[in-house]
Amino acid sequence: MDFSTIRNLITRYCTGEESWVDSRTIYIGHKEPPPGTEAYIPQRFPDNRIVSSKYTFWNFIPKNLFEQFRRIANFYFLIIFLVQLIIDTPTSPMTSGLPLFFVITVTAIKQGYEDWIRHKADNAVNQCPVHVTQHGKVVRKQSQKLRVGDIVQVKEDETFPCDLILLSTSREDGTCFVTTASLDGESSHKTYYAVQDTKAFNTAEEVDTLHATIECEQPQPDLYKFVGRINIYLDRDEPIARPLGSENLLLRGATLKNTEYIHAVAIYTGMETKMALNYQSKSQKRSAVEKSMNAYLIVYLCILISKALINTVLKYVWQANPNRDEPWYNQKTETERQRHVLIRAFTDFLAFMVLFNYIIPVSMYVTVEMQKFLGSYFILWDDDMFDEELGEGPLVNTSDLNEELGQVEYVFTDKTGTLTENNMELRECCVDGHVYVPHAICNGQILPGAAGMDMIDSSPGVDEKEREELFFRALCLCHTVQVKEEETVDGIKRGIYQGKSTSYISSSPDEVALVEGMKRLGFTYLRLKDSHMEILNRQDEMERFELLEVLNFDSVRRRMSVIVRSSSGEYYLFCKGADSSVFPRVVSGKVEQVRARVEHNAVEGLRTLCVAYKKLTHEEYEETCRLLNSAKLALRERDKKLAEAYDVIEKDFILLGATAVEDRLQDKAADTIESLHKAGMKVWVLTGDKMETAAATCYASKLFHRNTQILELTTKRTEEQSLHDVLFDLSRTVLRQHGSMTRDIFSGLSDDYQDYGLIIDGATLSAVLKPTQEGTSNGGNYKEIFLEICRNCSAVLCCRMAPLQKAQIVKLIKASKEHPITLAIGDGANDVSMILEAHVGIGIMGKEGRQAARNSDYAITKFKHLKKMLLVHGHYYYIRIAELVQYFFYKNVCFIFPQFLYQFFCGFSQQPLYDTAYLTLYNISFTSLPILLYSLMEQHINMDILKRDPSLYRDIAKNSFLRWPTFIYWTFLGVFDAVVFFFGAFFLFDNTTFTSNGQMFGNWTFGTLVFTVLVFTVTLKLALDTHYWTWINHFVIWGSLLFYVIFSLLWGGIVWPFLNYQRMYYVFMQMLSSGPAWLSIILLIIVSLLPDVVKKVLCRALWPTTTERIQNADKLYKGHLSEFTPLSSLHAPPARKHDRHGNESQNHTLHRSDSSPPKKLMCTYWGGRPDYCTFSSFLRIRENPRFSGAAYTYSAPGPETSV
Repeated sequence: MDFSTIRNLITRYCTGEESWVDSRTIYIGHKEPPPGTEAYIPQRFPDNRIVSSKYTFWNFIPKNLFEQFRRIANFYFLIIFLVQLIIDTPTSPMTSGLPLFFVITVTAIKQGYEDWIRHKADNAVNQCPVHVTQHGKVVRKQSQKLRVGDIVQVKEDETFPCDLILLSTSREDGTCFVTTASLDGESSHKTYYAVQDTKAFNTAEEVDTLHATIECEQPQPDLYKFVGRINIYLDRDEPIARPLGSENLLLRGATLKNTEYIHAVAIYTGMETKMALNYQSKSQKRSAVEKSMNAYLIVYLCILISKALINTVLKYVWQANPNRDEPWYNQKTETERQRHVLIRAFTDFLAFMVLFNYIIPVSMYVTVEMQKFLGSYFILWDDDMFDEELGEGPLVNTSDLNEELGQVEYVFTDKTGTLTENNMELRECCVDGHVYVPHAICNGQILPGAAGMDMIDSSPGVDEKEREELFFRALCLCHTVQVKEEETVDGIKRGIYQGKSTSYISSSPDEVALVEGMKRLGFTYLRLKDSHMEILNRQDEMERFELLEVLNFDSVRRRMSVIVRSSSGEYYLFCKGADSSVFPRVVSGKVEQVRARVEHNAVEGLRTLCVAYKKLTHEEYEETCRLLNSAKLALRERDKKLAEAYDVIEKDFILLGATAVEDRLQDKAADTIESLHKAGMKVWVLTGDKMETAAATCYASKLFHRNTQILELTTKRTEEQSLHDVLFDLSRTVLRQHGSMTRDIFSGLSDDYQDYGLIIDGATLSAVLKPTQEGTSNGGNYKEIFLEICRNCSAVLCCRMAPLQKAQIVKLIKASKEHPITLAIGDGANDVSMILEAHVGIGIMGKEGRQAARNSDYAITKFKHLKKMLLVHGHYYYIRIAELVQYFFYKNVCFIFPQFLYQFFCGFSQQPLYDTAYLTLYNISFTSLPILLYSLMEQHINMDILKRDPSLYRDIAKNSFLRWPTFIYWTFLGVFDAVVFFFGAFFLFDNTTFTSNGQMFGNWTFGTLVFTVLVFTVTLKLALDTHYWTWINHFVIWGSLLFYVIFSLLWGGIVWPFLNYQRMYYVFMQMLSSGPAWLSIILLIIVSLLPDVVKKVLCRALWPTTTERIQNADKLYKGHLSEFTPLSSLHAPPARKHDRHGNESQNHTLHRSDSSPPKKLMCTYWGGRPDYCTFSSFLRIRENPRFSGAAYTYSAPGPETSV
C-alpha cells in the first residue's frame, strides 16, 4: 500500500487549505480586482523575516540541553550524576557532575556563539531598508516588514529583498540584467524580462494605477523553475492573461546590474523564498572514526557493567560471614536490616557503576570536537591551496569529517570545470564538410600558420556561400548571450559599430566561445534592442532580425532554438544542440560528412554542437505561437506541455554544420589522478558529455593509459546484444586472468595484469539499476555483476549522466558489500546530488557557480588541491584522531582498573582509591591538554614525503589504526600498566613503612602514590609516541606534569575553608618526603613503559612498516630525507613487480643474473626545489652508501646518464 498517498490525504483534509493548495493568488498593490471579475479572497502569507538561527533567547537553554543529552555519552553521565544524588554512593556527585557540566557548558558556549553570529547576520538582512510604492509614492521600510503583493522599487547594484515578479524597468525593452553570484556563484549577467503589458508602467504613479492579479505555484526550492500567470485588468471586462516563467522571476539575494531601476511585485517572502528553502539542513554525515568510537564505547560499557556485577556478587559472597557483614565498628541500622536483599543488591550495583564510571571518557567527546574544530583551520591556513587568480583559499563547511579525508577509497569526479578549466575556446566549425578555424581565418582571409588545414575554397559557389553565411548567422542569433557595452558617446554605444571593444557575457561559457568565434570569422553579434538582434556581417553591414521566440536549452532535450524574422519578412527557426538530439531531427544536408567531423573532434576531446535550421511560413509560425502560448499559460504540468510543444516544433531540420569547442585540462589534473591511483583510490569520472569527448579527456588526464583495455557498456553495444549477455561477457573478460579476486590497482600497470577501463552511459546504467520484475529469468543480479566488473577495473567513465544518476552511482558503491568510503567532487549545480550522497563532498569554486561549494563539506579552488587535501591533511587528521581515541580509552583503563583491584582489598566496600579532586580533574586538567595538542600538531612523517609518496596513504586505509586488534592491544596495555601501578605500590609497601618522623602511610597515601605513577606514565607514554616536537609540545607535556605536582602541593598543603573535611591534608608532601616513595615512582614508571618500548624497538628492527622505515631514514638524514632520498628504497621488500610511475615500459626485477652494472643518477638543483614526483620508484640506496647527496643505484629501464 502506498503510504505517501494516505499521508497526502491526511495533510489535505486535516491541516487546512493553505498548506496543500496547489497555487496562490496575489493581488498586486493589495488592490481588489474590479467588481464582477473574480472573488476577492485574501490569503495569509509570512512576513519577510529570514531566520537562519537555531535558538532564541528564551528557548536556548532547554533546547540546547535537550539536543546535548540526546548523545548517549552525555545522557549516560547525567544518569550517573542523578544516581549519585539519589543514593549513598562512594564518590561525591561532583566527580561526575563537574566534568559533565564542563562538557555541556563548553559545547553550549560554542553553539551559542555560532547561533549569535547567525542572529547578527539575520538582523543585518532583516533591518536593511527597501523602497516600496504606496499610493503613488516611494516610501522606505525595513525588509522584514515587506508583505506579499507589495510593489518594490530596486535600484542598480541593490539586492532583491524577496522573490519578485518583474513589472517594468528603466530600459525601453523591459529587460534588466541580474547577477546571481550569491545564489549559484555565476557572476555573469543574466537577462530577465518584464511582462509586455506592464513594461510601460515606469513611474511610481503609473505603477500605482496597475490593476492585476498573479496566480502562481506554491513556494518550492528549485531556483530555475517557476510557473505562473498574470491577469491584467484594463478597461475591458475580461482580463488579459500572460504567462510567467523563471525569466520573469527575480530571486532574493540576486543583484541588479546595468539597469537604473526596476519595479516588481513581491510573491514569495521570508522563509518561503527560494533562497530560504535551499537553506534546508543536509543529512548528518558520520565518519568511520566516530562509528568506531561508538563501538568501543559499547564495549567499555559492557566492561563497566561486568565490573559492577562482579563486585556486587563478590560483595555478597564476602558478606556471607556475619562478622564480615556487620563488623563491630560498623553496625547496620534497623531500616537497613529490614530492606529487601534485592533492593540492597541493586543499590550496591548502582554504587559500583558510579565508582567505575570513569572508564567511559566523557571528556573524549569534547576533546574530539575541539580537535576537529581547531584542526580544520590547518586547511584554511594552507597557502599552497590558495588561488591567486580567484583570491580565495579552501573552505571548510563542516569539520566533522576531517579524518574521513584520510580514508577515501573511491573518488567520483565531474569532468567539465573539475578536471577541465571550463574556459571554452572555439577551435573549428564545419559547414557541409568544410572546416573553418577562427585563428586561421578572419573575415574570409586565410591567415599565416593555417597551412595544412582543411579550408573552404577561396571562391566558393553561390549556394555554398549562402549556406556558409546562414551557418554563421545561425550561431550569431541562436544564443542567450548579452553584450557588455563600453562607454556611450552622444547616445551611441561605442564599440557596437567598431565591433572590437564589444565583450560578451553569458551563463554558458560555450555560447560566449561560439559568439566570439563567429566574431573572428567575420560575423559580429552587436546587441538585442527592442526585440531585434543586430549583427554585423563581413561587409560591415548591419543586419536586423526580430527575435520572436526562444526555446530555451534544457538537459533533457539537449538543444535550444530561436525563431526570428529577417528584414525581408522570412521566418527562420535556428537550432543548435548535441549531435544525438539534432541528427534524428534532420531531413536533409550533408549529414555523413558532418557526422564524421563531429566524431573526429569528439575523439580529440572537443565539445561538439550541431547547427540546423528550417524556414517557416506565416501559417506555420502562427501555429507555433499557438502551441507555445497554450503550453506557457498552463499552471499544471507546464514543463511537460512545453516539452511536447518543443517536440512538435523542432523537427524537419536542414543540417548546416557543427562546431568544436575546446575545454582545456586543468593544471596538474593528470598528476593528481595519478597520485590518487598510487594511493590506492579508484577514480570514476561522471559526466554528461558524450562518450568520445569524455574518453579523450580521460586519456589526457591519465585516468586511462594507452595500454588500458577499454570495456564498453553502452547503448550501442546493448542494441547488438542483450544487456544480460554483454554483462556476462565483460565479467568473463575481467575475471579470466585472476579468477574472482579483486585486482590490485597498485600492480595494474605492470605486465602481470591487464589494465581494464570501463565506459558506461546513462541509458545503460538505468537498465542495470532498474529493479528486475518478479518472475523474470535473469534473477535481477545485474547490480552485483556490474559491481564485480567495476571492482576489477582501474578506472570507470560514466558518460551522458543525469544529476540523479550520479547520486545513484555513488549510492550503489556505498551500499556494496565492502562499504567503501566515497568522495565526490564537482563544480556545478548538477553535481550537488552526488556531493550530498558521498561520505565526503568537495565542491570546486568554479565557473559553473557556487552551488556545489555551498552544498559540500569542503570547497577548493582547483582540482589539483585535492592531492594535498587527501594525501597530507587527510593522512594527518586520521593519524591524530586515531591516536586520540585509543589514548583516551587507554588512559581511562589505567585510571579505573586499579580502583577495581582495590575493591578486593577493602571488602568490596566501594571505598574510592583516589581523592575526589583527582577523580574530577584527571580527564579535565591533568591529562587532557597534551593529547589535544598532539592531535593538532603531530606529524609522524614529513609533509613533503607524504606528497612525494602517495602509497603511504595505503598504510592508513580501511580504518587500519582503529581496528579491533589495535584496540585490544591498547586495552591490554592499559590493564597491564594498571596492574603494575597497583600491585607494584602494594608489594613495595607490603611491610609497614615509616616516614622520617615515624608516621605510617595510610590508604590515601597509597592511592596518591598510584595516581602519581598513573599521571606520569600516561603522559610519558604520549611523549614517547610524539615524533614532531616543538616548544609548544615541551611546554604542554612537561607543564601538565608540573601543574599536577603544584596542584597536589597546594591541595594538600593549605587548609581550605570551604571543605568540611580535608582527608588529603599533607598527604602528598608526606609521600614525597619518603625516599622509598621516590624510588617506587621512578621504578614503576619504567616498568610500565618498558613493554611498549621493547615492542616498538623489536618491531622497528625486525618487521618495520613503510612508515617506520621512512621515520628511521629521516632521523638518519637529520630531517633532510625529502631533499635527496628516493622513497622507494624505504618501502618493504617488494613481493610483486610494480611500475609505480605508470609508465608503459616493461617491469624489470630488481636482481637479475643478466643485469648490467648499476648506473648512478645525480639529482641537480636548478634554482629551486626538485620535483620529487619525477623520481622513478626503482631507485635504490646502496648497501653501505657514503651519503654525498648524489650517489644512488638506479636499475630501472629507460634512458639514464652515468655520472
